[in-house]
Amino acid sequence: MLDAVETVLAKYSLVTALALVAAVMWISYAAANGVFRGRVHGSALAILIGLIAAYAGGAVAGGNAGVADVPWLAGVGVLGGAAFRDLAIVATAFGVRLEEFRRTGVAGIVALLAGVLVSFIIGGVTAYAFGYRDPQSIVTIGGGAATYIVGPVTGAAVGASSEVIALSVAAGLVKSILVMTLTPVVAPWIGLDNPHAALIYGGLMGTTSGVAAGLAATDERLAPYGAMTATFYTGLGCLLGPSVLYMAIRVLV
Repeated sequence: MLDAVETVLAKYSLVTALALVAAVMWISYAAANGVFRGRVHGSALAILIGLIAAYAGGAVAGGNAGVADVPWLAGVGVLGGAAFRDLAIVATAFGVRLEEFRRTGVAGIVALLAGVLVSFIIGGVTAYAFGYRDPQSIVTIGGGAATYIVGPVTGAAVGASSEVIALSVAAGLVKSILVMTLTPVVAPWIGLDNPHAALIYGGLMGTTSGVAAGLAATDERLAPYGAMTATFYTGLGCLLGPSVLYMAIRVLV
């Protein structure tokens, strides 16, 4: 009986993944409202459950794809893969009101530049403190501190080693997870409750998946605005990292 059920679940693995995600979301929101009395958002709990499940699934199956290593949960790898992620990010752009975007003006541009430069500086200083002295490694890890996309793009362009590129991806993933989980917590304290603030927040943080998930957990109406400027942030980082910032680091180091 169990073998038959597992066969069906594996055959329709994407449907199984959708059902699993729906169950996790239901449990998370029930716990957020019943146990935490609304002090912790349901989406934040769902993200934490997903991270724990990914570790447990990889450990049990002995792979590196999390729960997707379990045969009947292989659909989770498709559902959480790059194609669905990019589709979701692009789709958020259709919820943006252009008048709100234009209203950001100079503040949005300053937020983008400040977000990219501060992230690169923090990542570069951290890399230097841990013994990396060559410009390629410093700028690559600095790019990873911006986003897990900017790091590999920068590293590939300047010829960084595969180990350093992997570190940049890890740094970007940590940042993305922190933004996902902490945005609903800090939103009331920083006035993150309107499109203008969401646009600036996306420009400062930059990690598109983290900002989109964090704002969706805060107020789903804000997610398109934050994701829009966060996407610009990624593009700007990919342009500046291998060029201006790399040359600046070569002069300094």
